[in-house]
Formats: sequence, C-alpha cells, structure tokens
Amino acid sequence: MHRREFLIRSTTTLGATWLSTKNIFATIASQPLPSKFSATDTVTLGSTGIKTSRLAMGTGTVGYDHHSNQTALGVKGLSDLLLNGYDRGLRFFDAADSYGSHPHVAEALKDVPRDKVTVLTKTWARDPVTARADLDRFRRELGTDYLDICLMHCLTEADWPTRYRGVMDVFEEAKQKGIIRAHGCSCHSIEALRAAAKSPWVEVDFARINPIGSHMDADPQTVISVLREMKAAGKAVVGMKILGQGDLAKRQDEAIKFALSLGVLDAFTIGAESKPQQEDLIRRIAAA
Repeated sequence: MHRREFLIRSTTTLGATWLSTKNIFATIASQPLPSKFSATDTVTLGSTGIKTSRLAMGTGTVGYDHHSNQTALGVKGLSDLLLNGYDRGLRFFDAADSYGSHPHVAEALKDVPRDKVTVLTKTWARDPVTARADLDRFRRELGTDYLDICLMHCLTEADWPTRYRGVMDVFEEAKQKGIIRAHGCSCHSIEALRAAAKSPWVEVDFARINPIGSHMDADPQTVISVLREMKAAGKAVVGMKILGQGDLAKRQDEAIKFALSLGVLDAFTIGAESKPQQEDLIRRIAAA
C-alpha cells in the first residue's frame, strides 16, 4: 500500500470513529492525526492538475447581495489581507460574484504573479446567455485573462445536471478555449450533492462539512459518504463551513482537526476577517 493511500485510509477511519462517539470534541482532541499538515501544503485538486495551497482564503463570510464580512473591509483592506496570506504561503483565492469580492481580488492580483495563485469564483447563472456574459464580466472585474476555476453557485435541485445543461455546456466550451481551467459547483442540499457526485461534468465541488452538522446539507456521516464517492471518482473536493459559519468559533482546533482527519478534502476554505485571525488559522492547522 502506498503511503498516500495509507494516510487516506487512516484519516478516513479516524473521522468515522470520532463521529460515532458521544463526546466528539474530547475524542478529536485526544487522538493524533497520522500525519502533520500545513495550510501552505501544495495540493493537487482532484484530476484537474491545478496545484494550490491546502487553505483557501475565503471572501464570503455571510456573503450575499454582493457583500460579505470580508468585502466590508474595503478594497484595500481585503486585498491587503489576501496579500498577507500570499506572503505566508497561501495561494488559493476563493471569490464569488454574490460576495462582491472581485474588485478586492483584482487589487491583490496586481501584486502577485498570476500563475502563482489559484483564482476561483462562482456564478448564480442558470441559463447559458447569463453564464457566457458572467464569464466575460468576471474576467474583466478580476483583471485576468482566465479563471482557474468557476463554479455554479449554491445548487439545490436534484436534477440540476439536466435542468442547467446549457450552463454546463457554456463552461465546457470556455474550458476548451482556455477561459477557465476547471468547472464544478457548490452544493446546498444533499440531493444536489449526490447529483454532483454522479456527474462526470463536475471537476471541483465545494461541500459543507464540520463535525456538528452546522449549516450542512445533511448529518456529517451522510455527507462524508457522498464526498468519498466524489473522491473515488477523481473529483476535487473542497470543504467549506469548516467552522460552521461561526458556530464552532470556540472549537476551531477540533473543527480543523476533524476536516484534516477525513481523507476526502483536497483543500478547504475559511474566511479570515483580519491578519491576526488569518495567521492564527495558519498556526492552528500546523498544530493540529
């Protein structure tokens, strides 16, 4: 058995064991991970060939209507925060149209080599005309010729792969033209997540996961079983809601350790709101 396969099996077993305990936090805290991790580890996202950092810099805490806790920092404030992360080895910029964070990411991109960072964004487009227009607009707003990853944002329908086939075709065409490097979705229901696991079109999936089921599509065990299916199919799985949108603010160490234990996440995104908070996340991941 190769070392990577051993670590995946070991961590997956740990995660399953922890979920079956009554006092999950005490159990997580008491058992070591089989390997050390770093926020700045270089990871490959599924079968996309895209290499980036294990920790993505989220820009959408309480993100909706083109606003988030991060964009409230202002263009300079958030771009400085992204650059602070870059200086410490983070390479994954997690943006979205609905967060209103494109101008902030664009500002940060002025000061880093474009090929050294992964730029991910998300669209609410549900028809091909809007999707095509969004891809053009997003690149203008971000000041880049291409997007590393573009996701269909907040899918909830079980039949989304047939309902939104037109959008998927636009993304596939854009990939062939070099406008995007990979496509996928973020899911906000267990039905949509299961459909994403079975869809060959999905290359990258953002999935909500934490040990207490906060702001998730189903209970952790159910979600993890779907994520294992995704992982086995070669999809990139990126965890979100790792801290339960703040519900685990006082249990960050356990939540981070849980995410690292699962063996199914290529990376995960957490939105820091200050430089000390960002640097604290990096420290906590290293200490897990």
